[in-house]
Amino acid sequence: MKWETVIGIETHAQLSTRSKIFSGASTAFGAPPNTQACGVDVALPGVLPVLNRGAVERAIRFGLAVGAQVNRRSIFARKNYFYPDLPKGYQISQYEMPIVTGGTIAIEVNGSGKTVRLTRAHLEEDAGKSLHEDFHGASGIDLNRAGTPLLEIVSEPDMRSAQEAVAYARALHALVRWIEICDGNMQEGSFRCDANVSIRPQGSDQLGTRCEIKNLNSFRFLERAIEYEVRRQTRIVEEGGRIVQETRLYDPDRDETRSLRTKEDAHDYRYFPDPDLLPLEVSEQWLAEVEAALPELPAAKRARFVTGYGLTAYDAALLTAGREVADYFEGAVAGADAKTAKQCANWITGALNARLNEDNRDIAQSRITSAQLRRLVDRIVDGTLSGKLAKDVFDAMWAGEGDASAIIEKRGLKQISDSGALEAVVEQVIAANPQQVADYRGGKEKAFNSLVGQVMKATRGKANPQQVNEILKRRLAS
Repeated sequence: MKWETVIGIETHAQLSTRSKIFSGASTAFGAPPNTQACGVDVALPGVLPVLNRGAVERAIRFGLAVGAQVNRRSIFARKNYFYPDLPKGYQISQYEMPIVTGGTIAIEVNGSGKTVRLTRAHLEEDAGKSLHEDFHGASGIDLNRAGTPLLEIVSEPDMRSAQEAVAYARALHALVRWIEICDGNMQEGSFRCDANVSIRPQGSDQLGTRCEIKNLNSFRFLERAIEYEVRRQTRIVEEGGRIVQETRLYDPDRDETRSLRTKEDAHDYRYFPDPDLLPLEVSEQWLAEVEAALPELPAAKRARFVTGYGLTAYDAALLTAGREVADYFEGAVAGADAKTAKQCANWITGALNARLNEDNRDIAQSRITSAQLRRLVDRIVDGTLSGKLAKDVFDAMWAGEGDASAIIEKRGLKQISDSGALEAVVEQVIAANPQQVADYRGGKEKAFNSLVGQVMKATRGKANPQQVNEILKRRLAS
């Protein structure tokens, strides 16, 4: 029997507020244990939660960005369970009435587009953290994360492969960073995914029993965990077994998932409205203010790059993969024509991207500013530099030798575009290579490239390649 994979993803995005969702304690990462937990976070008797307006605003921003319904009224609920890092004995979340309902995320896998539906996005507080590594025979509790604001984003089970799941997670990750509601730092736990995975006979519309794989904090682990889980479930079912609904963890060292606990259902948490928090109401005015402050979204920017700068859809997609890259491109092409914009796009997605990867930098840490890159491209467009010489200048700029014009002057790299000078060099090359000339005239096209190479060598790479081609073809035709 052939099996179909069904995947839904729950994502916890840590909101980029400086203080926690119900207290004034700091959310900064890396502080010593229990130094950023106040009375509200540790559940001292008599303390009361106060909702962080900034966290709500970020949830609204997300809802607008994904085309969802931002509910004008939502309710906070208590999710009751006992765990050592949950000092209240419950987590404040949203259940029946979340702040965001619906929405979509567009993805692309192997050239095919797809839309993943969102079920909801709701506000909640994070729990603390249990520490096991530094203690012998015991665990420590760090409550610095307790009360950190989270937006839990729940997708519909619309994904059918690990690759689609990764594409969705990447698109969501890029979006929350683009609209500046989450820094997306997966190593620090700011963006964590739980994958709900099941299988069913191909063609069936019934959902199978799902297993939830918790706290996947890298795209690579997300893909590998899902692929392993699909193999595991397929093997069990084909051997006559039954899938048990449970929560599992992924072990990257052994590349396998293992059982953590039997999966709870909602009724196990005994949700009820939190009596210490009033219903959350979002006014039309507040909604309009947040919408007006939204940046241009990736899809709109991609379309503008295609129509405004004449870029291909592929180039536009690369340049809008992150807001920082898009901003860099726009800084480089201010006032540019289509030819210059295309050159800038090529340099950003090509040489610059390669250097950033080599040095493990993001574009905000580039050694070459967008204005400097534009000045380099201008020297290419106006014929001062050939493509080969431009690469040398780019390398010198990356090494900190200054602007393109200064490097060209210092190294004497100006391209030779004087037709008289190039005519003389071409004549010398033709005279010195009679066999290659004869081969070309006999129909061997490769001989022409060899002659071009000889001209470039004679000019130390400074000859204008286009002019060289034109002069050579004219002289060899006579």
